[in-house]
Amino acid sequence: MILDTLPLWHRYAALNPRFPRAFSFLEQVTADTASGRHEIEGDDLFALVQRYETRPAAGMQLEAHRRYVDIQFVAGGREVIHWAPLASLAEATLPYDAAKEAALFKAVDGMVPIGLEAGHFAILFPDDAHMPCCTWNAPAEVLKVVVKVAIAAQGGPETLHAE
Repeated sequence: MILDTLPLWHRYAALNPRFPRAFSFLEQVTADTASGRHEIEGDDLFALVQRYETRPAAGMQLEAHRRYVDIQFVAGGREVIHWAPLASLAEATLPYDAAKEAALFKAVDGMVPIGLEAGHFAILFPDDAHMPCCTWNAPAEVLKVVVKVAIAAQGGPETLHAE
């Protein structure tokens, strides 16, 4: 997991050949950017623009992905993303579902709260279970963009354990 601010995204360009295009898209996001899916490179690279109010973490679940790295960018508002290493999770509430491209897990003690304010992003890899959209002190309206960056195959079903 990586946490930083948008002006410093160049530090991570070498991690994935699609990152420069992903961050170029994020640099163009404004309050007027339409909600929904934005194609960048088809299913290999696309952005999901979301508007929502944060919620308390109680009752929410951790998620993890297999085929994509998430770049979660807060363009407006602020939220907490709770993070845990995938290897520390024992109880899947939804085994990996290829159609949803996610597995869900019960929250665990020791999750790390990560505060994201406007201009911050988190890069979440397949081994980074995360619980986004959580309240930071008080509910807040958030404008967030999640860029889904395709990665090479991770070696099969064992990538997301607890299936």
